[in-house]
Amino acid sequence: MVTALAISSSAFAADILPASTPQPVPQSTNGWSFSFSPYFWAAGLDGKTQVFGLPTVDVSENFSDILSDLDFAFMAAGDARYDRYSVFTDISYARVTTDSATPRGVIADEVSLKSVTFTAMVGGAYTLYEDQQTRFDILGGARFWHVETRIGLSGGLIGNLSQSDDANWVDGLIGFKGSHSFTDRVFVTGWAMIGGGGADLDWDALAAIGYKINEKVSAVAGYRAQGVDYNHDGFTYDVIQHGPILGVHIRF
Repeated sequence: MVTALAISSSAFAADILPASTPQPVPQSTNGWSFSFSPYFWAAGLDGKTQVFGLPTVDVSENFSDILSDLDFAFMAAGDARYDRYSVFTDISYARVTTDSATPRGVIADEVSLKSVTFTAMVGGAYTLYEDQQTRFDILGGARFWHVETRIGLSGGLIGNLSQSDDANWVDGLIGFKGSHSFTDRVFVTGWAMIGGGGADLDWDALAAIGYKINEKVSAVAGYRAQGVDYNHDGFTYDVIQHGPILGVHIRF
């Protein structure tokens, strides 16, 4: 998740709609079809992070807090389908800086957190059921994570401390996705995935409503939540990103 690109500076976290997004109507069973799905995800962040040698830092940011915190984001998705089989890839990158984090049990006048997150997922899906209104797929894949975190503490009883650390790991994921058309233009879509590997837990869920603009383009609006719990060698990244999502699904 590579055919779409977005750069933004107005949200705390952003991502790309994974190309595993269900089609609003069934595809032809003859030959290959391709699609990509750029979208904007206004995701807040809740959880905790820690780097070696510094205390755990709690982060809680909602949509009203995040508009100025995203430094840079890159997003791309691609999908290829043949008959009941499909493969997809999903890539996202986000760099965030915030001063609203809180250290546990430590008195400091100011806390800064800089986080860089890169994820890349490759997977495949198989359609268990489809008719003219409904499609239901099972899916499986692997998601690579790269996370860099820098925590800075200044003032108060703790003085000035700064430390950074990074981690790389891979999680296996399984799940399902589906869509159902109520009319020729209006449909609902969603997915749920869960797994782990390098992380103790990795999950992703979305529910959305879509509108088919024409035979190739559909608009989608919904809500997405994604969580990961990673803890290894003094590095902790246990967070949930969640928020509204707006996207476009294009197929050719």
